[in-house]
Amino acid sequence: MSTILLTGANRGIGLALARGFLARGHTVITVCRRSSPELDALGVRVLDGVDVTDDASIATLPGRLAGTRIDVLINNAGILERESLDRLDPAGWRRQMEVNAFGPLALTAALLPLLAPAAKVVVVTSRMGSIGDNGSGGYYGYRMSKAAVNAAFVSLARDLAPRGIAVGIYHPGMVATAMTGRHGIAPEQAAEGLIARIEALDAGTSGRFFHQDGTELPW
Repeated sequence: MSTILLTGANRGIGLALARGFLARGHTVITVCRRSSPELDALGVRVLDGVDVTDDASIATLPGRLAGTRIDVLINNAGILERESLDRLDPAGWRRQMEVNAFGPLALTAALLPLLAPAAKVVVVTSRMGSIGDNGSGGYYGYRMSKAAVNAAFVSLARDLAPRGIAVGIYHPGMVATAMTGRHGIAPEQAAEGLIARIEALDAGTSGRFFHQDGTELPW
């Protein structure tokens, strides 16, 4: 049995991941700004009041988790803001970079002392961060933030390899959540694929970019 720490678990993919890991007998700890009735109903440990864009908020986590060894750290929290070339939003670019790119890296760095030997670190990203796979344009802030977090977690894979820590970079698919207007596959289906990728994660797949169905994606 492993201890899983998961951000953004109060709804959508994160909630489905929490349920999936619980069903497999793992211990799940969730981190979020605000809990939800659905998350509370799972009976997992909830560390709320944590904003991944707030350094002081992140800095409280090691103390709140004192004595805990984390086997799998999953950075799932994220936001998407829609925009096009004729409707650009520089403030939105900054918000998305803070949540989607800077936040996961800052949170991971803060929790490194709590990671177990041979732990796994994961980011739930998006193929919209792929430069080679961009066939539709638009979504400037979202695409830039996801490309940035992809780059950061490739660097993490290199830096953490001497410690035996593998880093997973995963696209969950188009998932029917509030973020996507409820279009796409069920969160439970995405979670099943992500869990399979996490279970298979090792030094050979560390720092590579995969769809939850197992397809390797271009950068």
